[in-house]
Amino acid sequence: MTKPFLKPLALGVSLALSLSACGKHEEAAKPAETAPAKAATVAAAAAPAAPKSVFDVGELGPSSEACQDFNTFVNAKWIAANPIPADQTSWGSFNVLYEKSLADQHQLVEDAAKNADSAKAGSIEQKIGWLYASAMDMDARNKSGFDPIKKDLAGIDALKSNKDLPAWLNQSFAKGDGAVFGFGSGADFKDAKIQIGYAEQGGLGLPTPDYYSNPKQKDLRDAYVKYLAKLFELTGDKPADAAKQADLAMKFETELAAHSVPRVEMRKPENQYHFVTVKEADKVTPHFDWNGFFKAQGVTVDKGFSLSQPKFFAEFDQLLAKAPLAEWKAYLKARTISGAASALSQPFVDAQFDFYGKTLRGQPQQKPQWKLALGSVNGAMGMALGELYVAKYFPPEAKERAEKLVDNVRNALKTRIENLDWMSAETKAKALDKWSKFLPKIGYPDKFRSWDGLTISKGDYYANMEAAGKFNYDYDIAKIGKPTDRKEWGMTPQTVNAYYNPTDNTINFPAAILQPPFFDANADDAINYGGIGAVIGHEASHGFDDQGSQFDGDGNNENWWTKEDRAKFDARTDKLVKQFDAYAPIPSHPDLHVNGKLTLGENIADLGGLNIAYDALQTALKNHPEEAGKKIDGYTEDQRFFLNWARVWRGSIRDKAQMVYLNADPHSPEKFRAIGAPSNMPAFATAFQCKPTDPMVRSGDQQVKIW
Repeated sequence: MTKPFLKPLALGVSLALSLSACGKHEEAAKPAETAPAKAATVAAAAAPAAPKSVFDVGELGPSSEACQDFNTFVNAKWIAANPIPADQTSWGSFNVLYEKSLADQHQLVEDAAKNADSAKAGSIEQKIGWLYASAMDMDARNKSGFDPIKKDLAGIDALKSNKDLPAWLNQSFAKGDGAVFGFGSGADFKDAKIQIGYAEQGGLGLPTPDYYSNPKQKDLRDAYVKYLAKLFELTGDKPADAAKQADLAMKFETELAAHSVPRVEMRKPENQYHFVTVKEADKVTPHFDWNGFFKAQGVTVDKGFSLSQPKFFAEFDQLLAKAPLAEWKAYLKARTISGAASALSQPFVDAQFDFYGKTLRGQPQQKPQWKLALGSVNGAMGMALGELYVAKYFPPEAKERAEKLVDNVRNALKTRIENLDWMSAETKAKALDKWSKFLPKIGYPDKFRSWDGLTISKGDYYANMEAAGKFNYDYDIAKIGKPTDRKEWGMTPQTVNAYYNPTDNTINFPAAILQPPFFDANADDAINYGGIGAVIGHEASHGFDDQGSQFDGDGNNENWWTKEDRAKFDARTDKLVKQFDAYAPIPSHPDLHVNGKLTLGENIADLGGLNIAYDALQTALKNHPEEAGKKIDGYTEDQRFFLNWARVWRGSIRDKAQMVYLNADPHSPEKFRAIGAPSNMPAFATAFQCKPTDPMVRSGDQQVKIW
C-alpha cells in the first residue's frame, strides 16, 4: 500500500515508474534506469579541500538573464546540450545522479548473480543474484508465456456468483495481490505510537480518477481500452471477445473512479483516515465481511482500523451486490494480467510499455533489460540491495558530515520560527515543540530488516516476484497492533530522493542523494547549502506545510494552532497557490497550468527550505568571515548558493509526461521550482542586483513569506 503521508522530495521521478508498472510498484524507488559520467561520490569525502570550482560557470547564459528567468540563465545551455534519451521521459540533475546510482547497483547485482550459486545459502547475496538472473532470462520467460497466471485466470472464470467475490478477494490479498482497494499498515492518525490497518481506495489503471470522466482525456481512455483488449488477446481471447472484455473492465473502473476522492482532496488528512470498528465497517459494506477479510490476512484488529474513504467503499459494496458478474470477471482478469505483465513474456512487456510508456508518457524506447530487471530487484528486495549498496558506496564518515549539515539547517529553522512576526507565542511554542521532536535519519537504517523466510528460486522469475510480494505484504501487515518504529525507513539507501513523514515526524535522507550536485565534500559552503542544505530545509519545512502542519510533534493529527494563526497561515499559502496557478509549463498548450493546490505542500517546502538553508549559510559565513567576501569563478557565495539551487532543478520533460504530472504529481515542474522560491526572496534580488520590476522579483503583495 502506498503511504499517502510520505512526502518525497521529487515524486515526479518515481511517478513514472508507478504508472508504467500499473500493479505493485515502489513509489519512492524512482524509475529504474547509459551510465552517466561518474560524479564524485560521498565515499570519496575526507576533509574539505580549499574552495575550488565545482560548478561549471561556462554553462551559464548571459548575466542579463539572471533577473529575467533564473532557470534559463543557469540551465538552458545544459538542457540544449543534453536531450532526453530515448528510454527516458525526462532528463536532468536527478536523472543523471539516478543513473549513477543504477550503475553502482548494476555492478552489485551482476556480481551477486555471478556468485549466487556459491554464495552462502539463504544469504541476501544469493537471493538477489538468483532474482536478478531470473529477471534477465527472457528465453525462459518467453517460453512460459502467460502460464504463470493461468491458474489465477481460471480461478476468476470459476466464480459462480457475486457471493463468491469476497472469498476470492480475501485470498488474493493474502497472496499479496490485492485488487479493487489497498490494504496495509500505518501509524494511527490519532495515536501515532501504534500501527493500525488502513483500507484505501484504489483499483484504477489510469493515473487519477478524473481521467475516466474528463472529456480532454477521451483519447487516452480509448487507448487504455485498446491496451486491455490487447492483454486479453495475448491470453487467448479472440479480438471481438477481447474488445468486449476490455469494455466491461473499463465500465467497472469508471464506476470506481466516480466514487474515488480526487487527488487534491486526498491531500486532506480527513480523506486519508476514517477510523471505524469492524462492526461499523460492515455497515458501510454489508456485502463484505471485514472479520473474514482480516482472518484471511492473518491479522488481528482490536479496536478498529481506518476505512479511509467511506464513499469509495460504499460503492465497492454496491458493485459487490449489483454489478454483473461478467463485469467483475472482466475487471479482475484485466487487473491480474496488467499487474503481471511486466513479469511475463516479451509480448506482455511490450504491450504494457506501448500504453504506459509511449502513449501515456511519450517515451519512445523501452529501457534496456538490465534496468527493468534491476527495477524488479528494487521492488522486491530493495532494502536488501541497499545493505550491499551502503557497504560499498557509503562509509560512516560521509554519514557524519551529512549529520552536521542537518543540525545546522535544523537550527536555522528553529531561529526562523522564533522570529516569525505573524505567529502568536502560543502557536509558536507548539511549533518549537514539534521542531524539538524531529528525528533526522541519514543514509541508511541503524538496523537492516531480515529476509529470512523469503524463498527465491534459481530460475522462476514470476514465482520469485510472487514470493517477494507476499513476503513484503506479510511484513507490512504484521506491524498492525504493534508500536510504531520511528527508526524504520520508507526509502531504500540507493534512492535518489528524500522524504518527510508527518505520522512519525522524521526527516530522511538516503545515501544516494548525498552526492553532487546536492552534496560535494570538496565544494564551498554555498554549493552545499544551496544543494543538500535546501533539501534538508525542504524536508523539515514539510513538517509545517499545509498537510504537515496538521500533525503535532508526536505524529498525531491534532490542531496545535490558534484560530487566528491558522487564518494567517492560510492567507499566506493562498498567495503561493495563486503564484503557481499562473505557471504554464508546456508552450504548445498554454491552457494547461500548474495546480497550485495540488502542489502546495511541495511549494511551501521549497520556499521554506531555501530560506532556511540561506540562513544556515549566513551563519556558516559568520563563523568563517574570511570566506564571506570571496568570489569563486567570479561569483559570490550568495550567488553560488542560488546557482546550485537552480542546478538541482535543471531538466526537461516530454510533453505527454508533463501532462500526466500536472494531473497527478504534487510536485511542480522543475523549471518553476528553480525560480518559484528565489523570486520571493529579497536575498536573491540583492545577490544578482535585480530591479524591483524584473520578472524574478516578487515584491509587495505578490511576495510570499511563510516560514
